[in-house]
Amino acid sequence: MNPYESMIERRTELVFPEDANVLGTLFGGKAVAMMDEVGAIIAMRACRKAVVTASIDRIDFKEPIRIGEFVEVVARIVKVGRTSLTAQVELWAEKPASGNRRLSTTGSFVFVAVDEHGKPTPIRG
Repeated sequence: MNPYESMIERRTELVFPEDANVLGTLFGGKAVAMMDEVGAIIAMRACRKAVVTASIDRIDFKEPIRIGEFVEVVARIVKVGRTSLTAQVELWAEKPASGNRRLSTTGSFVFVAVDEHGKPTPIRG
């Protein structure tokens, strides 16, 4: 059993014009940065150590998020290794006027716990 499975990290933001491309939707790079940040926060909370992003296994952009919509980032730890943690991260779009939500983007992020010298360190112990 994953002792971290009940941990969930969330962040909600509003999409502003400076966050968008010429089509008025959230930049993909901004979306990935948001996902990486929230994933790193849950990884650090889970292991109580500094972490670095080791890999992003896959990002799937399913639905655009438009200017003026809320974007909620939701992260969960799904796997724990000796020095690494894998977070499943989702971006949800929400229309403020109706509250209608849709899954926009999903990704799997691998973080490695590091010591004060930036070297991998065991998560436990």
